[in-house]
Amino acid sequence: MSDLVLRSDAGPVRTLSLNDPDRRNPLSVALRTHLLSELTEAMEDPVVRAVVLTGAGSVFSAGGDLSAMRRRPAAEALELLESAQAVVRTILAGPVPVVAAVEGAAFGAGVALAAACDRVVTTASTRFRATFTGVGLSGDMGIYWSLPRRVGPAWARRMLMFGDEVDGSRAVDIGLADVLAEPGEALAVATAEAARVARGPRGALAAVKGMLGTVGDRDAVLDAEARTQSSLTDTDDFAEGVAAVRERRAPSFGEPG
Repeated sequence: MSDLVLRSDAGPVRTLSLNDPDRRNPLSVALRTHLLSELTEAMEDPVVRAVVLTGAGSVFSAGGDLSAMRRRPAAEALELLESAQAVVRTILAGPVPVVAAVEGAAFGAGVALAAACDRVVTTASTRFRATFTGVGLSGDMGIYWSLPRRVGPAWARRMLMFGDEVDGSRAVDIGLADVLAEPGEALAVATAEAARVARGPRGALAAVKGMLGTVGDRDAVLDAEARTQSSLTDTDDFAEGVAAVRERRAPSFGEPG
């Protein structure tokens, strides 16, 4: 087990914590690799009946790893995006229910990661924002599958196209989150929710997840998302967006490169 993903077990509930708090838990290649390994192991472990996914420190996840973002050929980017999607594919298609405990903030791919989970617990002050267009990108990690199915096309458009921020209370109202906890209690509530579902019939719950995944063509959506996002990583707008974020200024987007 890597220090980037911490694991703890309480009976049939396994908790996985993103553990890069000094950087607000960005979904770096290293963190994603270890998270995928941990999720895969949990899905295959007959003792594990539910998983809680949370972030160490004050933020669930700030999204993509800005320090690693750079202009790159689409083919190279596609390989990285598909490795990132492997994480959400495991959550979406795996037989074990996954409950997210989201406090502080979930930005960009952090929103996608939370939205892919079967249940999301949050707090009123938590902020959700799809920040992809700020760096000249469109979105990844399955967000075009999970977000519209949680909030509908109108709110998905507001978040993905216009960058509207949603607090935890509104997130529950629109379906992005399911349970509102008191500040500092999201993890405890999520653990209780996971323990509750862990008492259910494992086979039947796996069947429910599988049947819900047949509504629409999930793999086609994720494949198209990865192709689109990877093509955008080789543009002037992406390079400008990343530079602007690093330099703490407003981006100046022009024509696609």
